[in-house]
Amino acid sequence: MLPRCAVRVCHVLVLVLCLSAAEDFDWTKNDRGSFYYGTFPAGFSWGAGSSAYQTEGAWDKDGKGLSIWDVFTHKKGKVQRNETGDSSCEGYYKIKDDISLMKELKLNHYRFSISWPRIIPTGIKSDHVNEKGIQYYDNLIDHLLESKITPIVTLYHWDLPQVLQEKYGGWQNISMVNHFNDFANLCFERFGNRVKYWITFNNPWSVAVEGYETGEHAPGLKLRGTGAYRAAHHMIKAHAKVWHTYDTQWRAKQKGLIGISLSGDWGEPVDIGNQKDIEAAERYVQFYLGWFATPVFHGDYPQVMKDFIGKKSGQQGLGTSRLPTFSSQEKSYIKGTCDFLGIGHFTTRYITQKNYPVGRSGSSYFTDRDLAELVDPRWPDPGSEWLYSVPWGFRRLLNFVKTQYGNPMIYVTENGVSEKMLCTELCDDWRIQYYKDYINEMLKAIKDGVNVRGYTAWSLLDKFEWDEGYSERFGLYYVDFRNKNKPRYPKASVQYYKRIISSNGFPNQREVENWRKKAIETCSSSNQLLAAEEQRSTAANILRLIHDPLTSHMEMVTEIVVPTVCTLSILLSAIFLMFLLRRRN
Repeated sequence: MLPRCAVRVCHVLVLVLCLSAAEDFDWTKNDRGSFYYGTFPAGFSWGAGSSAYQTEGAWDKDGKGLSIWDVFTHKKGKVQRNETGDSSCEGYYKIKDDISLMKELKLNHYRFSISWPRIIPTGIKSDHVNEKGIQYYDNLIDHLLESKITPIVTLYHWDLPQVLQEKYGGWQNISMVNHFNDFANLCFERFGNRVKYWITFNNPWSVAVEGYETGEHAPGLKLRGTGAYRAAHHMIKAHAKVWHTYDTQWRAKQKGLIGISLSGDWGEPVDIGNQKDIEAAERYVQFYLGWFATPVFHGDYPQVMKDFIGKKSGQQGLGTSRLPTFSSQEKSYIKGTCDFLGIGHFTTRYITQKNYPVGRSGSSYFTDRDLAELVDPRWPDPGSEWLYSVPWGFRRLLNFVKTQYGNPMIYVTENGVSEKMLCTELCDDWRIQYYKDYINEMLKAIKDGVNVRGYTAWSLLDKFEWDEGYSERFGLYYVDFRNKNKPRYPKASVQYYKRIISSNGFPNQREVENWRKKAIETCSSSNQLLAAEEQRSTAANILRLIHDPLTSHMEMVTEIVVPTVCTLSILLSAIFLMFLLRRRN
């Protein structure tokens, strides 16, 4: 279970940490070192995560309203292969099944999000509260607690009610602050007697940049150079208001904590001996994580953001900066609104200085930073094109947070790796390596004095991956999306992560090496189960297509040929693994 403390004392300590002065981060010190064998502090919390739109399905069931992602994915060309989250993992109907997977892993906590339009269909509380949506989350929370799994609940994981987007322009409009506060207050009222860990926003960087600058994500707006900054400004204000609402109205009786989950890739200077590269790397991190963390901890945007965006705005001939400003009253109101900081981290970039003169088309968030991102071609990249495995960057980021923000209480809210292939291999050795290395770097950071209290593997299940659809898989459990029942199959990483949890770390080299061997042995039998299911699914598809003469050749290729190839590859890999194991014996 997550550690509990006397809330009054804990709250005072948190405020002291939030308000303490930042230290200087040493950019020239990068001790990558060797693998560290040891265990995590007693009471360290291990978990896995998900989000509503990515896993629940039931997009139009039981009174749920439309979200911006429902509308966005139903437009052709927005998502790979025009896939949607309409049914996704069918998590809405599989509470007990999925909690049984969590119990198998021996998780201490489960992080999930509440769909705003599922409980307030229009997003406006005075319009209507959907009791069936409330009941779904009641059941989920109750079943988690019965299984001794602590719920960590995210209030906003990107699925804004569509009515608010159409009526007000979504996060471009300051009215979102009050509507979001009404939604959060309802959640505290209905679930707060059982939920003690709240997260206001998940990765607001992505909401702002990909939703309102590049248009890659819902609502798909391309408001270059202004949209992301305005959306972020309103989300920061909304976060602060919700924190204060919980602090003044609910904390004393419910005794919970409320934080925010910020994502941040690490930026490492290409040349640590080059001051311009160091400055560029710091800008990269400040424009990413610091954009939101600095206001929450210190009351205002990072100075480097104010300087660079202000300068570029002046070069454009604008009278004021494109980066909005907080009033002195707002700065005081926002500062210190953190009981814990959630950190989502996946990868690292090398950063170097690069000037982007202001052109006719103006500036954007990306050109405002005056930097270039580079990768080392030797870094492993098994899945998402942006996700390279660079474990040492995780320790660097955690230490940066420690020095910049007064060593706040941290929960790692997202960390994991995907694969991108037609035939998913249940023996996911690369994911085992990723978790092993990244969790070990987190352990080193704790040894450095970073106050990390828990870790959330991302994610429990394969799920809908936004504009990538189902082409990328982050799950510990494989989900067969072609089967209407969406069965789950454990990957080898399930067994490996389970052993890290049960040992609370990495006890010794011999034992840790044995974990991988046993995990790979176990996955061969899972591969055979999946292959058998693939065969049944393929046979059913053949029968369906025989009775549908209008079915296109392309559909036959995707529905029959690909599963058959996958089935053969799964069977062959299982046979090969069994052969190797018999030879060893």
